[in-house]
Amino acid sequence: MKQRPLRTTVIGSYPFPGWLEFACAHLDEFGEADRVELQEDAVLAAVHDQVAAGLDVITDGEQSRLDFNLSFYGHLEGLELEGAPPRRFGPPAHDQRGRHQVTGTLGAPRGLGVLEEFQRLQRLAPRGQSLKASVPGPYTLSGRLVPNRQYPDRFALTEGLIPLVQQELTRLVSAGCTEITVDEPSMSCYAHREDPRRFVEIFNRTVGPVVGKCRLSTHLCFGNYKGRAVGLRRYAPMFPAFLDFTLDEIHVEMASREFSELELSGTIAQRHDVAVGIIDVKSYYLETPQDVAERVRWCLRHAPPERLAFAPDCGLSQTARWAARQKLANLVSGVGLVRRELGL
Repeated sequence: MKQRPLRTTVIGSYPFPGWLEFACAHLDEFGEADRVELQEDAVLAAVHDQVAAGLDVITDGEQSRLDFNLSFYGHLEGLELEGAPPRRFGPPAHDQRGRHQVTGTLGAPRGLGVLEEFQRLQRLAPRGQSLKASVPGPYTLSGRLVPNRQYPDRFALTEGLIPLVQQELTRLVSAGCTEITVDEPSMSCYAHREDPRRFVEIFNRTVGPVVGKCRLSTHLCFGNYKGRAVGLRRYAPMFPAFLDFTLDEIHVEMASREFSELELSGTIAQRHDVAVGIIDVKSYYLETPQDVAERVRWCLRHAPPERLAFAPDCGLSQTARWAARQKLANLVSGVGLVRRELGL
């Protein structure tokens, strides 16, 4: 699907307002109508910041995903949710997130909740604004589940989750969603130790029902829990296999990696559009519009403008809102400088 050259977008998440974080710690004091109001107000805040920055494509900021685990696993049947993480103290890391015991056949009779998020965004966003939804992929979802006899390993769990994700993708398209990111950070984090071709086969089967019906993308993420990566931060193990993803756009994070492997953007651009992360979400250095423009020019050495989009490296949920707001504004301003240079 043809897009505006050098378009600007985000990965998905956006920082919670301070009042929402406070409210999340006291949810038992709110009624159901109060919680709905909290979610809507938070989405309005995220939409406002993105629209004010001037982004071409926005999301709902994932404001109603109070926790990545519970936001999705809470929608699944066949699980016993882990109430407490195995390690509570010390430096933050991924082992401070609990794993859930599988107790029966996995199911999601009411969906994964992304459809409802998107419908809320449709209602609250300005008319005519391009919108994007993000759906967790089955391999990533399987990572926080404990195998059992029915699902003896992670790949068996993944197979059980594929139809549930497919159902959510189909529902989104039916609701008018024209752009979807399928989030599979576990694939990019662990491609160095697994067969990347197997990941491609899983991804392509997952998105198969909606190919050609919306704009599909994925983010090759190295992890951002508490602003920290978890995977080997190299793209080489993923390619050339990941070029065979059936999608429209691949997002790569470059800013936090000092633009190492930037030449890969040219390789991707031969097959797909490439969204380059040129804003570092792990740093509180505020990239200036001039910084951004220089980085865009670096990217143009490898790929043509009609194949390029620009975004932060990852979701902004782990970045303070004051910084996220300024980083997005400077992203749009910097890309605008280059657009004017090129007469776009």
